[in-house]
Amino acid sequence: MRVYLPATLPVVAGLLRAQEILLPSARGYAVTPALREWYASGDLEELEYAALTHAARHALRLLAADPQAPRRRVVLAAEIPAERVRTNVAGTDAAQVAIIGPVLVRELVSGHVDAASASSDIAAAVAALAAADAGDDDARFAVDAAEAHELAWYATQELAELARDAG
Repeated sequence: MRVYLPATLPVVAGLLRAQEILLPSARGYAVTPALREWYASGDLEELEYAALTHAARHALRLLAADPQAPRRRVVLAAEIPAERVRTNVAGTDAAQVAIIGPVLVRELVSGHVDAASASSDIAAAVAALAAADAGDDDARFAVDAAEAHELAWYATQELAELARDAG
């Protein structure tokens, strides 16, 4: 099953060193039955893009928790055996899944990362998250501005250089 994992560049560096990652919340995003119901008219490609977008939104929260991480959202795409993915998790996000066990480097199929030029908008979105959660319209605008940036695609063999260059 294709699962999109929110991350940061330091998380990627740690993953590459350890060859596996234990996700702090064991949370990922995928095309779930609830997401299919939510996007009733979407094809698989549109649904996977929606799941990736949900993961990118969660990556903002990971950046908020790590003030030293470069202000670039990271989403790792992995092919995880379906028996290790639970799609009926409690929560309000239709794409959210729970992952059982570590995600191995060999399960990664690609990385999706903000361009360095997006970092100021990403930093502003991270700073605005709490206010946006509280309903502040200006803060929501800052978060939406970050989401307007498309994530660049990286092959798995490019992730080490990306993590190294990011500091």
